[in-house]
Amino acid sequence: MTLIQPPMMVKGGTHPARTMRMMIRDLSRGSQGVTEFNDLKVTQQTTPGAGVQVSDGSGVVRGAAWGQGSYTQYNVGTALVDVAPTGAQGRTDMVVLRVLDPEYEGNLNPATGDIGFLDVVSNVSSTATDPAAGMTAIPLARVVLPPNCATVTDAMITDLRKICNPRRDRQIYTASPTGNQNWGGNAKGTFVQWPPAAKWTISVPEWAVRARIKFDVAAVEVLTGVVFGGAAFKLGTVQGQGIAFDTGAFVSGDRSQRVNFTSADTLTVPASLRGTSQVLQAMVALNSAAAGTLQADVSTTAIADVEFEEGAI
Repeated sequence: MTLIQPPMMVKGGTHPARTMRMMIRDLSRGSQGVTEFNDLKVTQQTTPGAGVQVSDGSGVVRGAAWGQGSYTQYNVGTALVDVAPTGAQGRTDMVVLRVLDPEYEGNLNPATGDIGFLDVVSNVSSTATDPAAGMTAIPLARVVLPPNCATVTDAMITDLRKICNPRRDRQIYTASPTGNQNWGGNAKGTFVQWPPAAKWTISVPEWAVRARIKFDVAAVEVLTGVVFGGAAFKLGTVQGQGIAFDTGAFVSGDRSQRVNFTSADTLTVPASLRGTSQVLQAMVALNSAAAGTLQADVSTTAIADVEFEEGAI
C-alpha cells in the first residue's frame, strides 16, 4: 500500500477518516485501554439485577486490522448493560467497549446507528482476559455467572481494564545530616527509623497502584564493634524488602569504616495511601549479638528514588 495522502494537516486537502484514526494510534503509541484509573469501571447495578453498570470515562480502541487506526470513545454518566440470565449451566461473559466500523466489519451505518457501544461477549473462557482475536474491542470486566442466575453482584465481576498509557511520576529525594546522628534504637533486631535525616513527607498520587522505590543510605560510619543487622525503607504503613549487612570484625581504636545500605522493592499502594501525604523513611535493625555503634554524619547521604505507576482502580 502506498502512502496515504495528504499527510495531516494540510490546508486545502481532504483527509480520509483513516488518517485521523492513524493519528490517534500514533499519539497513543499503538496502545489501547481506558484513559485513566477510574474510567469505565464495571460494577453491579445500584439495585442488583440482570446486568451491570459502567461508569463514565473514555478509552482508546485499536483496530483489529493493520492500517485501521484507533478509535476514541466516551461514556458520560452511568451506562446500564444487560447480561443474559443462566439456566442449568453456569457461564462466563466479558463486558467490552467495542467498535464495529462498516469500513472493516459489519453493516451498521454511522449516520444512523451506534458503531461504538458497550457489549457483552457471552460464554468466554473462565480465565479470558482479552476479547477474541479479530474483534475491535477492549476488555472491561469478566462476569462469572453460576447456574440459574439472573442477578449480577460485584462478587461475580473481575476487573479487566488496562490503562492505555499509564501515568508515571518519578522523584528523587536527597538529604544529609548536618551533624552526627548516632544509632539510638534498641538493638533487638526490630526495625526503627534511622538515621533521622533519611525521612521525607511525600505526595502519593490518587492514581498510583504501584511504587518502585530504591533507597540508599551511603557512607554510614561504624564507630565501634561488629555491626550485623538489616536495612529497609517504609512508605506510610508499608515496609519494603529488607537487606542484611555485616561489617565483619572491627577493633575499637582502628580507623573507622563506612558501610552502604541499599534496599529496593516494588510495593502495591493501598487505597488508604492514595491521594495523601505519607512519610518515606529509612529503617535499620541491629542484631543484639553484634550491635556495634553506627553514626550518620555530614559525610553520609540518603537517596530515595521513587516512581509511582498508574493502574486501573
